[in-house]
Amino acid sequence: MQSSMRMRAAVVGALLGFVATLTGPGATATAEPSDTTVGDVTGFAADGPVYRLTAGQAEARVSFVTADTFRIELAPDGRFTDPTGTDITLPQGAPPATHWRDLGDRYELGTADVTLRAYKAPLRFAAVRADGTPLWSETRGLTWNQDRTVQTLARGATEQFYGAGMQNGRGNTSHRGKTVEVGVDYNWNDGGHPNSVPFYLSSAGYGVYRNTYAPNTYAFTEPVTTTAKERRFDAYYFTGTGRDAAKDVIGQYTRLTGKPFMPPVYGLEIGDADCYLHNANRGERRTLDALKVADGYVEHDMPNGWMLVNDGYGCGYENLAEASAGLGERGMKLGLWTEDGIDRLGDQVKAGQRVAKLDVAWVGEGYKFALDGCKDAHAGIEANSDARGFTWAPESWSGAQRCGVQWSGDQSGSWEYIRWQIPTYAGASMSGLAYTTGDVDGIFGGSAKTYTRDLQWKTFLPVTMTMDGWAANDKQPFRYGEPYTTINRASLKLHEALLPYIYSHAHRATKTGVGLARPLALEYPDDPKAASDAAKYEFLSGEDFLVAPVYQDAVERDGIYLPEGTWIDYWSGRVHQGPVTLDDYSAPLDTLPLFVRAGAAVPMWPGDIRSYTDRAPGDPLAWDVYPKGVSSFELYEDDGVTREHRSGRYATQRAEVRAPNAGPGDVSVSVGPSTGTYTGKPAARPYAFTVHTGDAPGSVRLDGRRLTGLTSRAAFEAAAEGWWYDRDERGGVVRVKTAALPTDRGFQLRLTDTSAVGGAVPGASAVLAAPTGQELGAGATGTVAVDVTAGSRDATDVRVSLDVPAGWQVTPAAPLARVPAGTTRRVQVGVIPAADAKPGEVTLTATAGHRAAGTDRTASQRLAVGVMPPPPTGDAWASDLVWLRSTNGWGPPERDRSNGESGAADGRTLTLAGKTYAKGIGAHADSDIEVYLGGRCTALTADVGIDDEIDGYGDVAFSVEADGRVLWTSPRLTGASATLPVNVDVTGARHLRLRITDTNGSKSGDHGDWAAARLSCG
Repeated sequence: MQSSMRMRAAVVGALLGFVATLTGPGATATAEPSDTTVGDVTGFAADGPVYRLTAGQAEARVSFVTADTFRIELAPDGRFTDPTGTDITLPQGAPPATHWRDLGDRYELGTADVTLRAYKAPLRFAAVRADGTPLWSETRGLTWNQDRTVQTLARGATEQFYGAGMQNGRGNTSHRGKTVEVGVDYNWNDGGHPNSVPFYLSSAGYGVYRNTYAPNTYAFTEPVTTTAKERRFDAYYFTGTGRDAAKDVIGQYTRLTGKPFMPPVYGLEIGDADCYLHNANRGERRTLDALKVADGYVEHDMPNGWMLVNDGYGCGYENLAEASAGLGERGMKLGLWTEDGIDRLGDQVKAGQRVAKLDVAWVGEGYKFALDGCKDAHAGIEANSDARGFTWAPESWSGAQRCGVQWSGDQSGSWEYIRWQIPTYAGASMSGLAYTTGDVDGIFGGSAKTYTRDLQWKTFLPVTMTMDGWAANDKQPFRYGEPYTTINRASLKLHEALLPYIYSHAHRATKTGVGLARPLALEYPDDPKAASDAAKYEFLSGEDFLVAPVYQDAVERDGIYLPEGTWIDYWSGRVHQGPVTLDDYSAPLDTLPLFVRAGAAVPMWPGDIRSYTDRAPGDPLAWDVYPKGVSSFELYEDDGVTREHRSGRYATQRAEVRAPNAGPGDVSVSVGPSTGTYTGKPAARPYAFTVHTGDAPGSVRLDGRRLTGLTSRAAFEAAAEGWWYDRDERGGVVRVKTAALPTDRGFQLRLTDTSAVGGAVPGASAVLAAPTGQELGAGATGTVAVDVTAGSRDATDVRVSLDVPAGWQVTPAAPLARVPAGTTRRVQVGVIPAADAKPGEVTLTATAGHRAAGTDRTASQRLAVGVMPPPPTGDAWASDLVWLRSTNGWGPPERDRSNGESGAADGRTLTLAGKTYAKGIGAHADSDIEVYLGGRCTALTADVGIDDEIDGYGDVAFSVEADGRVLWTSPRLTGASATLPVNVDVTGARHLRLRITDTNGSKSGDHGDWAAARLSCG
């Protein structure tokens, strides 16, 4: 029977016995003993920044750590303990000046920034800012029993809550009204909570860290109750101020528990992991065979920063020095999984290891053991090389952000996997976890499409990895053929180009604790939608990029929420004014819905590079500028690999942009001197600028000197210096290049008589769209419809064209003389696909040259069309047809076999109620298979049920859909149900979908067969 239980979890469970003695989360609660609530204050003592309050036998201790951070401890028996010791919290320097007073009903203890009220009868705490603004207040005194302690707080009318570490499927929207568990559960799927952190923050401007290794439960209900499974109370409280209070709180929390580490630049490139020595899933191999895989990245011109060469249970290694040298020749670093501990780390690092991956076994003896493993692996790399420590681990705890990447464990690739991962990593940033991610398309299951979609958005996380050896086929980004290889290459190359932006944010995280991936609520705390499900399936990458991944097998994305401000479509240059929700966003397979904040100035590495090692001192630096108002960005640079930056060997360079808030005017980009020094810093370098104006400038000047205006792309590329207005790119951009300029001096670029992003007449340009579901036949004459909508001005002389794959033919549509402002005209463009065009989705790019508001303009839009296979001309088995869609709950659906494991042909003979079938489809709920009939068929017949191999398990329903209509649905079927014959009228149907859905919430054993599925066609 197929199960979704993972081999790795099973092995770890066997090794650890799931650790009955775990000193962290995971203990099973017994019957609830009676609770005790702290009583009246019977004694008070002040000793500098530390205050003691007794209440009978119990004693509370308040310690002010900084002006905005304090700690409350409660010992029910009067004896204070601290199981974490110095493991997690760091020295905070001299304590702040404090004061206290007795107001009769309460004591007030405070600093210049925060006051803690300790009410006397009974003892109850409340915190306010120095000006009296409430932060939080207990509605009941601290409560305990032999197993737990509970704090109970009033919940504000609109108060929102975030944090608790990595909460799979949650976290980038508010926890309000929900209960969140903090602790290891070995559940790495939706609803699990790996890499938990006993910390949360509130929109009221405060945060709380429970200083413990015990599991926590936070119920953000009314009232809020926060519980730790231990008979002691120990919590630190942080006070944030202003609009950025949440960032302030994260900064204070990470000041206490450690700022995120600064990764090496290769750690920000994608990594690759597999077992190469005696791999049971791949046959006999040797460690040096990893170099053949590394060659695949080079040959396919794909970035890759590092490779784990022993990532598999029981997998060893050999020839480390040779493997490391070979990877280095290919621009990659060597990594190892620490299954056998870290005692040998020193020798491994000396042989070339630069990445250490820990695993669940490192949690086996509790979170202290896990945290020590992270620290020791990080330190081991640094003690034996000049490199920076770089580790990966699941199931970590507070403090792990200072030594490693947290990833969400082993999952199976699917559309659902993408969906729930989107909120996971941005949400983890709210707990100071700056580097979180998941394997691209999981380590099991998956498909070419889900891999491509998953990689797209994960390139806007700072780190990611692809893992091989567990699925039926290896999962490198070049394994799936075209068009997937080209799309995956483009995603990785964009990430590589953005490394200056990403690396600068990594440096910021070492100062602020705030990671690159972040929820909208962090940057837009006053927007109620940012805390809601309206923003659940999107995130910000830094302040400047809004990423809205596609998480369904679709070519459009609905429900993209853009908050207040001006947002620019990264691909088309179309301008949107927020707040607004976009539906029907055209997102062919090669298009990630991606928006840039107006005002952004994004540093990039120009050129077509595969690795950071391709960069040489003195190579150009690019700035991608979206001018609006006054904005800036500070670039951070160092040598990228050593620890010299810790002694101040790094440089910063600030770019400041000044432009109109909207409409016409001059645009200036002032680039300051590069301040500081590091090994390899260039004395001079050229610069490239892409300034998104939407209108050509009158002139471009560099420090007052007029640059030469060029009239074509070829002339611009051939020139050593100059500018060119590219009307056809992303709504119109000004491209500028300079000769090499000294890095120790600043300069100013000034564009005169141009505009802010969006053009001199905002909204003047036309925009394009296309209806979905357009289909073409290979080698057949067809048309593609494109809708042209004029902007705020009439669009005249509109000429629509299509960019199509090689071998296709296009007949341009007749020009439109005029499209009145605000109206839409549909244009039909003649298209003949190549005769050998493969069935499936193809991306075309429509462009519309036109004139509006007195200026020649170009609008563009990517769109998806379907190339259909020939329809059946006679009776046909469904398993013999081309499948336009073939999603499945576990592994791929199989032709003429039952559903197997992860392979395309590892199932068994189809068997229902003892009868075997030579033809049919074996699937696993939830499953969706689509075939093209073209209106040629009249009936579908089949026998359906749960395959006999499941031996009574399973609980599913079958359905047949045609062109969006449900034609037939089965009753609920189980493994004990009789075979159900199917005979459905499909007359006139163009697209037929065969679906199997889970009916009891458990997908174990849901192997459904479409046995002898046959179509009557003519």
